[in-house]
Amino acid sequence: MKMASSRPSADDLLVLLEVARSGRFNRAAETLGINHVTISRRISALERTMGGKLLARSNGGWELTPLGKRALTAAERLEGVLQELESSPETEPVIEDVVRLSATDAFSTFVAAPAAARLHQRHPGISVEIVSTTRRAVQHRSGLEIEIVVGEPQVVRAEAFRLGSYVLGLFASTDYLRRHDPPTTLDDLTLHRLVYFISSMLQVDDLDVGRRYLPDMRDSVTSTNVFAHVEATRAGAGLGLLPTFMAARRHDLIRILPNEIAMQMDYWLVARSDTLRRPAVAAVVRELRITMRQMEDVLLGSDGPPPSSEEP
Repeated sequence: MKMASSRPSADDLLVLLEVARSGRFNRAAETLGINHVTISRRISALERTMGGKLLARSNGGWELTPLGKRALTAAERLEGVLQELESSPETEPVIEDVVRLSATDAFSTFVAAPAAARLHQRHPGISVEIVSTTRRAVQHRSGLEIEIVVGEPQVVRAEAFRLGSYVLGLFASTDYLRRHDPPTTLDDLTLHRLVYFISSMLQVDDLDVGRRYLPDMRDSVTSTNVFAHVEATRAGAGLGLLPTFMAARRHDLIRILPNEIAMQMDYWLVARSDTLRRPAVAAVVRELRITMRQMEDVLLGSDGPPPSSEEP
């Protein structure tokens, strides 16, 4: 269609920017403090000005058309200019935004939460919402800016990059080892029960290492929550296949066969390209990278001390 001659409204472009971020009119309306009818009216006005459709409905919400992506680029530049005007030259730009990320229980607790806290000290206007879940990367991530998953994901219309690694090791409580003969070979493991994920409910293929590497061990206590694995192991339920950076914080857990049982797992970050261009999202990603680098020795099972001696 022929481009209309009138100039797009700056307000309409900022509305489109929020709809592109959230994928839904209702959430964009909540963020902007207006109703969804106004959102719809402004998008329609912008489409008339631009001379074509900017949004297309999908199963996960609204997706940008090629023309919409052009408009989004202009909207992002406009937002950047406005943020520069709101900030003094001596300070960092003021960023007001909400960033929602999903991650595994352990990552949420030991990486995402402290990273978000440090970021908030520098940017009080950024609110980080952390949703704990262990699953594959979703194909339609409406309402979700960042996903942290275990194992390299297969994604479409998104970018994925590795954040870092951690190690799974086999652990037993000191009390358990007093009551049972400690295993000294891999064959000895068949005499013990395993504490790990529920196989039938496990959505992440990379985490199915318990069955691949320890096929002859029978289950003891299984759970979808890694913190339950730690506590069941501490309580003497059996041998727990645990992230070493979590087990290292518990002085009553002893690592079993460390040279034979050491499974490296990778954390990957997934986000849409347009989402990664948002200043708040970029700031969260940057802080996650820094936190991962700071914790690298602990995450990979170094013999060094954990970052804090306090128990979670």
